[in-house]
This record gives sequence, structure tokens and C-alpha cells, in this order.
Amino acid sequence: MNQEIERRRTFAIISHPDAGKTTLTEKFLLFGGQIQVAGAVKSNKIRKTATSDWMDIEKQRGISVSTSVMEFDYHDYKVNILDTPGHQDFCEDTYRTLTAVDSAIIVVDGAKGVETQTRKLMEVCRMRNTPVIIFINKMDREGRDPFDLLDELEEELQISVRPLSWPINIGVKFKGVYNIYEKKLNLFKPDKQRVTEKVEVDIDSPELEHHIGESDAQQLRDDIELIDGVYPEFDVATYRSAEVAPVFFGSALNNFGVQELLDCFVKIAPSPRPTQAEERMVSPDEDKFTGFIFKITANIDPNHRSCIAFCKVCSGRFERNKPYLHVRHNKTLRFSSPTQFMAQRKSTVDEAWAGDIVGLPDNGTFKIGDTLTDGEKLHFRGLPSFSPEMFKYIENDDPMKAKQLEKGINQLMDEGVAQLFVNQFNGRKIIGTVGQLQFEVIQYRLENEYNAKCRWEPVHLHKACWIESDNQEELDSFKKRKYQYMAKDRDGRDVFLADSGYVLSMAQQDFKDIRFHFTSEF
Repeated sequence: MNQEIERRRTFAIISHPDAGKTTLTEKFLLFGGQIQVAGAVKSNKIRKTATSDWMDIEKQRGISVSTSVMEFDYHDYKVNILDTPGHQDFCEDTYRTLTAVDSAIIVVDGAKGVETQTRKLMEVCRMRNTPVIIFINKMDREGRDPFDLLDELEEELQISVRPLSWPINIGVKFKGVYNIYEKKLNLFKPDKQRVTEKVEVDIDSPELEHHIGESDAQQLRDDIELIDGVYPEFDVATYRSAEVAPVFFGSALNNFGVQELLDCFVKIAPSPRPTQAEERMVSPDEDKFTGFIFKITANIDPNHRSCIAFCKVCSGRFERNKPYLHVRHNKTLRFSSPTQFMAQRKSTVDEAWAGDIVGLPDNGTFKIGDTLTDGEKLHFRGLPSFSPEMFKYIENDDPMKAKQLEKGINQLMDEGVAQLFVNQFNGRKIIGTVGQLQFEVIQYRLENEYNAKCRWEPVHLHKACWIESDNQEELDSFKKRKYQYMAKDRDGRDVFLADSGYVLSMAQQDFKDIRFHFTSEF
């Protein structure tokens, strides 16, 4: 059993939009033998679109709006990749995904350096002590000096770095990278769909000049000497304890530097780690199965309109057709067709081990954060829903399609794309999101996947917060006084919709016994 768990590598690819996450994922799948030709995110000459961007809206806009799960075998390892959206409007999906992985790869654009979304995601990794590897992408474009980039990474992300590969020139003059980890030279030939060859050259041998020219060879030797002088020896233990981030350079689009990253990653990345439940620490090599739902996706298969709940296996072995306890409902469930993924393509599996991600067919039984076990009552926490910052009334635009609209809204809210509040004063439905783009995605998906049309109407609100109190009298008087601004969420909890920051802070001052929460988990 331990052998199976040892060979699992579950990780997320995260970054600011447009740094090249999805392109990097495509290349990993190419090396894993899952696809023969890599697709492009912004497709012009290459007819195939990226495997992980399978929703229509993703293909049209060239952005990822939902985390995709893909798994493949590479040498002796079983690799599970989660390609996350970079766009901040979908950051909640990305934060949740980070709860289900054991390590992360951060992609940084060589010309732009560290950007805002990268900083935020790094904070989430730091909170959870997730080890990270940094891949500096787009070295074949004009960019910044590699040493400046390393300084910026240390300063902005507050983590020590150690380069494990080094670029030979950048931009037009880019000749390749020297792999410090394996002591090999990789020469660059731009090719988007094939793999570059490696040359084994000792850095002190005169052959180096023959491959890259005299001045570049001298420069490379000086750089490597400087790196060894400035940075400490690479130690796997410091990487796994999230103190040091190894850095690789390359160009994901041209397939360059990606295999070095993957080879090194499977060797040094941690296998599945223990997960903290409310009751106790759950270790991956326990005999009994435990797992939690971190994501729900509607309509993976447009012909069937079904929802899939993604379950991260935390310990033991998951088996098909075996009864498991759904802790929140206190019911026993069996799954006859659990699946594993290649983005949208899926195949039925008979068993899965700690670290794997299994898709379970869902007809409304699951919510994000639910726990499944072999009978023990456990609760895994730490899957937040943040308080939304943008609000609109959602109205039915086609009275004949009321049922479809209702079903569509319910399934999309189960995904955790946005949050639904029902105003107690006028009974109207309000959708709250973290970003503007989500409204467009919801409207597009309702029309294309559920055949229902909606229209948005403005509502002026500042923030939604969940309220609770031990003092029932005060709670009742608060609800009476603010009855126009009271709503219920989908679980029937009281939500106060404050229309300005001033109103909110006054309410907090006047009602001392009421607790105001800004995430739905309390």
C-alpha cells in the first residue's frame, strides 16, 4: 500500500493570468504520453485547443475559468495535475484547489516578473506550508536579467530561491539552458510541438565552446560560479518544508526546459501528506478510506447534464461499489461509476489511493467541503467561501424557461462559482461574485448549457456578511430594524447585505452581541 502512495504526486499549477500555466500543462501531458500533439491556448495555426480548457467559453476567450484535473503516468510515478484559473475573478476556485494538493508549481513571466495574483497565491501556499517550485517562462522573448528576477522573487514572495537550471542568453539570442541539477546542457531549437534534444557536456570541458560559442561559454561559467557562491547547496528537505523554492528557466510554448522541470519535480516533490481534520490528524497510509469534496462541476458532458463532485482521497484506498459514509447527511452511499480525468475525457476506475482525485456522480447530494469516510465521523475544514464584493439581481428573461433557469442556477451555485442570496423583504434573488467576469460566465453558461436566459439588474450593495448571536432578543431586533437588508443564503443562514461600509461599521458598533462573519465558514 505504501508503495502506491509513495509514487503519487498531486500538484497545482498557479500564476497570474497569461504567464503560461495552461501551455505548461499541455507540455506535461505531451511528456506523459497522454496526448501526441500539444494544443494551443490561443489557437491560430495549430488547430487543436488546449486539453485543459474544454469549456466553450474558455476556447473563445483563451482563458481558463475552471480548474481542470488531469492524471498520467510518468516513469514510475503517477502524476495528478490541477490546472487552475489565473484570472482573479475565479481566485476562489484556485484557493480551494490549493487545499487538495501536496505541492505547487508557480509560473512567472520572464518579462513581467512577479505580478499581483502571484503574490496572493503565494500567501495561500505559505498559510498551508505548501512547497513550491518556480518556473520562469518565456525566456525566448526579450525579458529581464535572470539575477534581477531571482532577487525580485525572494523579495516579493518572501521565500529563498535556488536556481536548478540557468539560461544562456535571453530573447533573440537565447541558446538554451544549462541544467544544474543534472549537469547537462540543453540546446534550444524553437518547436512548439516536438521535444528538444539534450547534450551531455561538462561545464569545464572545451566542448562547451563548440556548442555555444566562446563568449557565452565564459559567461555561463562565471554565472554558475556566482550561483554556487551566493546560493547554498540545494537540499530537498528545505524545499519540502517550504523554506526554499527551486527555480527553473524555459519556454513552455516552445517546449523548452519543461522536461527538466518534470524530471526533477517527480524526484523531489512530496508524496501525499497528512491532512488535518477537526477531530485528529489523518495520515495517508491509514487502512481506512477518508476524503473530502473540494470542487463540483456541472455539465462536464453536455449530453448528460450531470454534475461531478471531485473528491480528494486523504487516506487509505477508495474502492468502487463499496459503501462509504457521507458524514453531513449521516447516510451510506455506494458509487458504481467513479471516474478519473483527463480534463473532459473520463474513464471509470476500480480503485484510487491517497493523493488521487476521483470524480463522483452527483445529483445534489454533495456540497463543497463534504467528507466521505469508512464509517468514522470526521470533518475536514478550510474550504472557504469568501464574502462576495459584487452583486446583481438575477431575473428570468424567458417566462417559459423558469424551470431550466432554476436548475441552472442551483447547479452553478453548487460549483461555488458565485453565491445566491434571497432577499427576505421582496423575495428577489441576488447573485454575489468576487469579480465582474463571473456574471458573464454565468449568463453564457445558463444560455448554452441550460437553454435558459437571464438578465441582470443593478443592486447597490457594499458587502454580504453572515450574522449569528447567542442573544436571541438582540438578533430579532437587528432583523426587524434592518428587514429591508436581510437575506438568506442557500443553507437558510441569515445574511446581512450592507449597502455601505459606514452602515456596516455602525451596525457592528450598535449591536455588540452579534458576530459578523466575512467567510461562510465559522
